[in-house]
Amino acid sequence: MEKKERSFDDGSDMPFKPTAILNYKNIDNELAGVAVDFWQLTWEKEGATIDLKTKLMLSMTNAMGAYRHRQATRELIKAYSLGMIVGEMDEIFELIAWNQGIGTFSSEFGTSPEFLAYQYIKNQEKRNTPFGDIMTGLMQKFGDSNPLVNVKN
Repeated sequence: MEKKERSFDDGSDMPFKPTAILNYKNIDNELAGVAVDFWQLTWEKEGATIDLKTKLMLSMTNAMGAYRHRQATRELIKAYSLGMIVGEMDEIFELIAWNQGIGTFSSEFGTSPEFLAYQYIKNQEKRNTPFGDIMTGLMQKFGDSNPLVNVKN
């Protein structure tokens, strides 16, 4: 399997910066500072016990349970960029169907952007598409240009 490493246009090793935090600046600079500090504590904690990929997977499933499809999509793509595999995604979506129910899954998750991104990844991997090409396609289809995924004001 191809090693999943990529530098994105902004030079980072993972897509999607926490741009939603910028919305707090529109309310109050101090609030924005608190949000940034909290984000750094949560996501850039030195000596963290839980690795970043696992944190993203947990954040994704939490977002899905709260019907925050925009966040779930972003977390799925970030986790995939750090090595989450399709088998893990299969089991996550299976758990969502179990915990949320078949009707809810069919109505709310089967048409969600995170499920579509997962299906895109799964289909591209079946075609043996290189990881970098999959990531490029994901960002074109489910990046900030997609209004169901964008968090900027």
